[in-house]
Amino acid sequence: MTFNPFRSSFRVQFLLGFAACVGLLAYAIYTQLYGGLEPCNLCIFQRIAFAALGLVFLVGGLHGPRSRGGRAGYGAVAALAGLVGIGIAARHVYVQLNPVGASCGVPLSFMRETMSTTDVIRKVLTATGNCGDIDWTFLGLSMPAWSLVWFVALTGWALLAAFRRR
Repeated sequence: MTFNPFRSSFRVQFLLGFAACVGLLAYAIYTQLYGGLEPCNLCIFQRIAFAALGLVFLVGGLHGPRSRGGRAGYGAVAALAGLVGIGIAARHVYVQLNPVGASCGVPLSFMRETMSTTDVIRKVLTATGNCGDIDWTFLGLSMPAWSLVWFVALTGWALLAAFRRR
């Protein structure tokens, strides 16, 4: 008997989604701390979106609702978090493809050193710097492009888990 994640229970599928989010966040932090890749504001927002999506996956997986409505509720919330991530990652890819006219904010470390916490939050949310630099690629795609791929895949995974006939 082999393991088929597509035929697994809602609980297993959501816990696998959580594990994927944790792995992606761990890799992002690893590349920051050990690879020297300083995240921009849009990178930070993508991390927050992955964390939110992961949290929905974790809660849904631990709860493991038996009702169709409960599963649909978790699927809808996960899809909402995933769509937010898709929007952020798509914007970042756009900025990288059009670096002249697009921007997203100054480096977060500089803002923390020169501004109050309230001003940093306001500045991050307005995203006025340049995130057009591509410092990392894999198979020809930048990290934001891979984030976009993962957000689409995880959103689809959540919807599959939530709305698959059992």
